[in-house]
Amino acid sequence: MCLIVFAWRVVPAVPLIAAANRDEFYAREAAPAAPWAEHPHVYAGRDLKAGGSWMGIAQGDGEHASPRFAAITNIRAPQDHKDDAPSRGHLVADFLAGAMSPREYVEQIREGAGAYNGFNLVVGDRDQLVWFSNKGQDEPRNGQPLAPGIYGLSNALLDSPWPKVLKTKAQFASLLCLGAPDDAYFEMLADTTRAPDMRLPETGVPLEVERMLSAVRIESPAYGTRSSTVVKLYADAPAVLHEIQVA
Repeated sequence: MCLIVFAWRVVPAVPLIAAANRDEFYAREAAPAAPWAEHPHVYAGRDLKAGGSWMGIAQGDGEHASPRFAAITNIRAPQDHKDDAPSRGHLVADFLAGAMSPREYVEQIREGAGAYNGFNLVVGDRDQLVWFSNKGQDEPRNGQPLAPGIYGLSNALLDSPWPKVLKTKAQFASLLCLGAPDDAYFEMLADTTRAPDMRLPETGVPLEVERMLSAVRIESPAYGTRSSTVVKLYADAPAVLHEIQVA
C-alpha cells in the first residue's frame, strides 16, 4: 500500500473514511479482498507470497466488539533495506484477526518493530485510530491515538508533504464536503499525472524512478498500482470495503 488518505471523526456517523492505492510489482501474486477462511470476520486482500495483507477490515462479532481497520505502507529508504526482514503484511493481518485495542496492539509490536523494513501502520476501530512507524521515533503522534482530522500517508512519515499526498488530501477533503459517492474517490485515485521535478522528494532512488512513483496511480512496465480501495467504518452499521483491481 503506497498511498492512503483518511478522515478520522470528520464525517458524522462515519468515524473513518479511507481511500488508498496499493502499489506493487506485478509479478508478486496477490488475492483480491475477500473473507479469510481461517478468520471469516476478516475481509482483506492477501499477499500470496508471505501471507499477510496491505489493507483490510474486520467486522465486529462477539470477542471483536467493534469493526476494525488496518493498513500499511512501506517507508522508501533503499539504503536501509534488509533482505532478511519479516513481512510487514503480517502486522495488518494480526491486528485484524486479534482483539487488542489499537493502542494495545501498537505497544505489543513496538519492541520488535526494528526487525522490519521501514513501515507506516494505521490501526483503528470505531473509538480509536493509531498511526505507528518504526522510523518515526521523534514524531510526537507516533503510536498515539490521532486527533480528528484528515491525514495522508505515502512512503514517508505521516503527512509528509509529498506532492501526491498534498494533492490527494485536498481533493479528498473536497469530496468529503460534497458528500461524494465512492466513484468520485476512485476517480481521484486514478490520477496518473506525475509531479514536476522541482517538487519531487529525494528518497535514494534514481530521478526517473522518483518521477514514476510521484503519480497517484503509478504505471510502469513492471511495477505500479495494483488496486484502489475505499473503506468506511460506520458508527452504527457494519464496516464496508470496496476494492477495484487496476492491474
